[in-house]
Amino acid sequence: MTPLLEADTLIRSYRLPRRTLLGGPPIRQAVREVSLRLPEGARLGIVGESGSGKSTLLRLLLALDRPDSGTIRFRGRPVRGRDLLWFRREVQVVLQDPATALNPHRTIRDSLAEPLECLRIPEEHDARIAEILTAVGLEPEAAHRYPHQFSGGQRQRIAIARALAPRPTLLVVDEPFSALDTAVRGHIIDLVRDLLTHNGLSLILVSHDLGVVQQLCDQLLVLRDGVAVEQGPARTVLDNPQHPYTESLLRAVPSLP
Repeated sequence: MTPLLEADTLIRSYRLPRRTLLGGPPIRQAVREVSLRLPEGARLGIVGESGSGKSTLLRLLLALDRPDSGTIRFRGRPVRGRDLLWFRREVQVVLQDPATALNPHRTIRDSLAEPLECLRIPEEHDARIAEILTAVGLEPEAAHRYPHQFSGGQRQRIAIARALAPRPTLLVVDEPFSALDTAVRGHIIDLVRDLLTHNGLSLILVSHDLGVVQQLCDQLLVLRDGVAVEQGPARTVLDNPQHPYTESLLRAVPSLP
């Protein structure tokens, strides 16, 4: 069966500033021959410490950056070139900080309508906005307010609503819970889980928090220095890690006696 999303041997390098007058600029490989397959309905967690290449890999998978080599396919179709409207309709992202993801000078209604308008979604936009605000636990009247009038947890709900408004099939979530306090984070995790199930969505979750990954993901990819050192079913990787780096990440998870 053709996977929903498939990446094959992705490589992405960056030129760093020169260190000497005569020498050439050093090259840093942020992603080194990473491959992955995401079946329809699967939930993949991408984990690793800061600098492991998570953000670079995410930009490649979202077609916000081009790999030096390697290919990305969605439903078997190559993801490349400038005509990616079809891909943007299928794949939406929730970023880490909703305060910067939402324009403070626009109402919530305008922010939620923007992807519907840009992606030319043939649907009554105000009805869809009311529907999706209700789905994330907010009143439809919230559409007439501004981001600063909401708490951090409420803004994250709005960011999730914005991503879900075009009815994507794949939701990409980048460290969405790290800025929230513990109680609010638990509510947002439950919300995301319910929305995934209710809408039949696939998920890519980028995080350094293995506790969150365990709750939301059934597949796991572990990145270190741009290399996928381990990947497979989340329960198998977490219960029986094969790479020392994965073991070190598990040891770093705080636990209560």
